[in-house]
Amino acid sequence: MNGRVVTEVDEVKIARNEDTIVELFKLYSIMALKVKAKEQYQNIGKYAGTFRYVMMPELYTALAQDKVIKEAALRSGVSRGVMQACWDAAGEVIKAWATEGHSVALPGLGTMRFGLRAKSVANVNDVKAGLISSRRIIFTPTSELKEELAKTAVQITCYDKDGKEIKRVTSSDDGNVEDPENEGGSENTTGGNTSNGGSNTGTVTPGGNTGGNTGGNNGGDNGGGGGNTGDIN
Repeated sequence: MNGRVVTEVDEVKIARNEDTIVELFKLYSIMALKVKAKEQYQNIGKYAGTFRYVMMPELYTALAQDKVIKEAALRSGVSRGVMQACWDAAGEVIKAWATEGHSVALPGLGTMRFGLRAKSVANVNDVKAGLISSRRIIFTPTSELKEELAKTAVQITCYDKDGKEIKRVTSSDDGNVEDPENEGGSENTTGGNTSNGGSNTGTVTPGGNTGGNTGGNNGGDNGGGGGNTGDIN
């Protein structure tokens, strides 16, 4: 706490402005979704040998923790030191409880928990740590946050293969928000629902576009052991 004692006055201010960081998160993350569609040559896959327009988010910058804490302190009326202490303490609590197997609430945003992907086996003697293919951090947003994202317009700027801007368009999509509880994938998922099958999808992630198979071959029965996992995040 940087040597500063949190007083009752500070606690009242924090309680009165407990939504400040939540509102800042919403402001900075989904105030507007700017996407670029760039003409790129496809080396592999169904469209190999052709140019396709690939969409990916346009990020202004990654906001540093210090900037968020400073802004939250200004908006809430508490000192930066108090906000930093609360931020650090919340982070430690979330980490500790999540690693103990709890689904931890992130007030106003959703819940976070840890999980993993692992293959299934028919024989108990075959159960071992080697069956685990990956460990996961699972964030489940609140309905309010999903509604905010769903109603946010998507502005798309199109660029040709030489980087020249050729078109701008505002998306009129249905605003469907992906449910992290129902991700495609053929291997068993601990910490979330297991979903088999799937189709070819492209996942737009910050910093680039990942296109590929989401879902995959189902192992058939409990002895099948699952198949290909196509999630790339």
